[in-house]
Amino acid sequence: MNIYLIIILTILIGECIIYTVVEILNLYHNKRNELPEEFKGFYDVNKYRISQEYLREKTALMLIENVFFTSIIIVFILVGGFNFIDTIVRRYVDIEIVRGLIFVGIIVFIYQVLNVPFLAYHTFVIESKYGFNRTTLRIFFLDILKSLFLIVLIGGIIFSLVFLIFDRMGRWGWLYSWIIVSVFQVFLVFIAPALILPMFNKFTPLEEGELKEAIKNYAQSQSFEVKEIFKMDASKRTTKSNAFFTGFGKYRRIALFDNLIEKHSIDELVSILAHEIGHYKKKHILKNMVLSLFTTGLMFFLLSYFINNKDLFSAFKMEEVSIYASIILFFFLYQPIYAIFSVIENFFSRRYELQADNYAVSTYNKPEEYILALKKLTVDNFSNLTPHPAKVFLYYSHPPVLKRIEAIRKIS
Repeated sequence: MNIYLIIILTILIGECIIYTVVEILNLYHNKRNELPEEFKGFYDVNKYRISQEYLREKTALMLIENVFFTSIIIVFILVGGFNFIDTIVRRYVDIEIVRGLIFVGIIVFIYQVLNVPFLAYHTFVIESKYGFNRTTLRIFFLDILKSLFLIVLIGGIIFSLVFLIFDRMGRWGWLYSWIIVSVFQVFLVFIAPALILPMFNKFTPLEEGELKEAIKNYAQSQSFEVKEIFKMDASKRTTKSNAFFTGFGKYRRIALFDNLIEKHSIDELVSILAHEIGHYKKKHILKNMVLSLFTTGLMFFLLSYFINNKDLFSAFKMEEVSIYASIILFFFLYQPIYAIFSVIENFFSRRYELQADNYAVSTYNKPEEYILALKKLTVDNFSNLTPHPAKVFLYYSHPPVLKRIEAIRKIS
């Protein structure tokens, strides 16, 4: 049997097993634990039980989805599905780069179509059952179409550039691809707040008043220039609330969910914003970008060794080698490395969250208000209070809320 096929099947099955085991451990870990003392008074026994049921239903859906897609991919590989698509494309298209775009486009489209039932069930059944969903069918399908448009536009540009570079530059194509894609990544960070995010949500400047004044006063005390603070209409999709900070320079954007503003006091909101400003002051966004650029470079370097690799193509029953198919097939081999870097990124992300919490408490000096805000966010979003350590280690970008509260109390 082809060695690459053995490796790829081992990766696919192994990832599926690890994910399943961790999620089941997480469920049993949550079920064993009673309502933590810290949250008594925020959760009553019944509401906490409902939050656990919400976790179980979400987990069950994710496990089914994971097994389904793993099975589909394995069958698709073994029956030569990639070769079937490539053969049809080659029959009707002569230009290589156009072949590549259509080949990748068909694969992405198939995945998106298969994913719609899972996304719809999560949105209209689970989220609706627990009172979170406000998404209409119109918004649901518009979001899918907009996402597809961005995948075709941005993905098509990046894929075309990488294809042309490897086609013209040969083995050193990895270096030029890294440079070009890195520039594109940085460019997207700048333009996403102004061009991409508004495609999905309406951002309106926060109205004048006590909240805006409090935010401006705090920002000035931290020498943080705030040109505008935005309110995002998240409530048209969900009752869940959040805030975020993105972009650089004049494209920098601070956004508060409208339903976040409704549920929190001014001190709580400024504390949340202080946390987001802490990420900027501690250069967490820049550090994340540097790590992302490094992993992108490693990915392209490894890809250069698998361009037109006949043994790899044989594992997928591909009759013709090509640069465009090499790019897609390589990602099956790269998956374990991507998973390792994801764990590393999550490790640093959890540290950054604690540092941003520290910054918020140290500079705004209202720890109890910030703790109250975290508790409200946790309860309102039915977040898991007691995740299993393995789940946290592998998949959590934020520390569990109890750990964050414990760290804040130590600071204060």
